[in-house]
Amino acid sequence: MRAVLALARHEARLLGCLVLWVVRRGRPRGGGQVFGYARGQGPVMAGLACVCLVETLTMSVLLRHWPTVHAVVLFLDAYTVVFVIALYASCVIRPHLLTPDAVRIRHSVHLDLRIPPDAIAAVRHEVRTTHAPADGELNVPVGSRTSVTIELAAPVTHITLFGGRREVRVVRFQVEEAERMVRSLSTLARSAT
Repeated sequence: MRAVLALARHEARLLGCLVLWVVRRGRPRGGGQVFGYARGQGPVMAGLACVCLVETLTMSVLLRHWPTVHAVVLFLDAYTVVFVIALYASCVIRPHLLTPDAVRIRHSVHLDLRIPPDAIAAVRHEVRTTHAPADGELNVPVGSRTSVTIELAAPVTHITLFGGRREVRVVRFQVEEAERMVRSLSTLARSAT
């Protein structure tokens, strides 16, 4: 039951991000520096939405003689197109955020990891395209790529979509302006010590 509630909350947050994206109300409240990561996803997500749209039209033609099945499949296919667009919108609406009291590493509505500045041991610009799973590491790639690595002096708890917890000491993530992010994070970490 907990998994169903987590998925329902996830869907609601995705659709909320889609609404915010459509009305162009995506600026995080409370200030701070914003670092996007969705630019590289745009063409891929647009392509996926177009493929889903073509599938929707094809299924409409194939199922035109079965009205009940046609209606169900049409609804599911239309929702899939909305879901794909909402995934992209949530990445645009929820960028990485750097404030004086924390850096928030985000990915869509799936991830929002808060790292206090005093927990940051080292920050570097490091482009990686392979990410083998390892204990104590959290990789947040976009297009199988990360560009910034944060090593932590103290572990931070990462809470998964379904409520699982794990301690992480290294966080790798993609950001469009990696050099600016590294400079800002280094300054924030120095000021916290």
